[in-house]
This record gives sequence, C-alpha cells and structure tokens, in this order.
Amino acid sequence: MTEARLSRLVRAAYTESTITVYQAFPREIAEPALRAGTFVAPFKRESMTWIKPSFMWMMYRSGWARKPNQGCVLRIEIGRAGFEWALAHSALTHFQRGVHPDRDQWRAEVAGSPVRVQWDPDRSVFLEPQPWRAIQVGLSGEAVRRYVDDWIVGITDVTELARSMHSAVLDGRVEEAERLLPAERPYPLPAPLARRLGADG
Repeated sequence: MTEARLSRLVRAAYTESTITVYQAFPREIAEPALRAGTFVAPFKRESMTWIKPSFMWMMYRSGWARKPNQGCVLRIEIGRAGFEWALAHSALTHFQRGVHPDRDQWRAEVAGSPVRVQWDPDRSVFLEPQPWRAIQVGLSGEAVRRYVDDWIVGITDVTELARSMHSAVLDGRVEEAERLLPAERPYPLPAPLARRLGADG
C-alpha cells in the first residue's frame, strides 16, 4: 500500500473519561515524574513535548526503550477533554490539500497554534509500517502547562513491558509479544476535529 493511501486513524487505549498516551525519557526526568504523578523539573515546560497514543509507534521511536535519552517509557493517562482541547488548538505540521484552502491559511494556523499534529505510519511488533497512520501530538506553551497541571491523571513506567515484548519478538515468540500489546481501538473523534486533522471518519 502506498504512503498516499494510508488511512489516518487515532487509535488508542481509552475509557469514558481518559485516553492513554506514551512518552520516553531518560531516568532523571522519568523518575521524578513517577513520584510526583506529573512532570516536574528537570522536565522543561519551555520545550515542545510529543505525546503518542500508539504504543508501537513509541516502540519504534524509542528503539524499544534503548535509544539514548529514551530509556524509560511512560504510560500517561490524560483526560479526554484535555486531549480534544489539544486537537482543537492544533495545526498540522505539513500543508494538506482538502484540509487547508491554501498554504497561507495553513501557515497562519501554525503561527497561532500551541499544538502540532503529525501523522506517521504506525508500526507492527516487527516495527514494520502498518496500513494506517498514527498520530503524534506536540504540545508547547499553554498546551504544555495544561498537560502538566490539569490533564494528567496518572503515570506508569512500562519500560519492562517494552523490553519483554522486544525479547519475545527477538526469540520468535511473536504471538506472545502481540498478546502483551495494549488494546488500542479507533478513538471516536468528533467530526470537526476529524476535519481539522485530515483524519478518516
């Protein structure tokens, strides 16, 4: 399937009130966050921080929690209202026909938005591209403040889960690795948000 045909789906683990996202950090950032239940120093609010609802995209990005400065994978539960606020105040990282009438409007959205949205091919347990794109959400400015102070419900260290899955894949125990995968399903995006993100309905 060509890249142009890949569907855009927000797939995630979620409940009636929360959605699960993932981030990877060095231990010196992850451990204080785990103790505090939110992000505290040396986490920098001034920088853009990217949250990812897809566990396997996080595995791809972090190299199964083995890349430098990504040795601890955190599962973060945030309020769905906060997640949808972020999407409603986002701009796509790239101009897309059918979403933006022209490049000038897209540039204006980028300039005025504290959130970036990027779509990348999701990944299998072999880290191969899947036939749909996964969403990444970059938070800056007001969005980071809301994320840290208001949206986070809980943080869990899932590094050992990542490494157990990786070991199973390396050993050829693929079914076992897939059983360990968090259960993700299409997230019910409100129609205005789907249009804003160029997501499939």
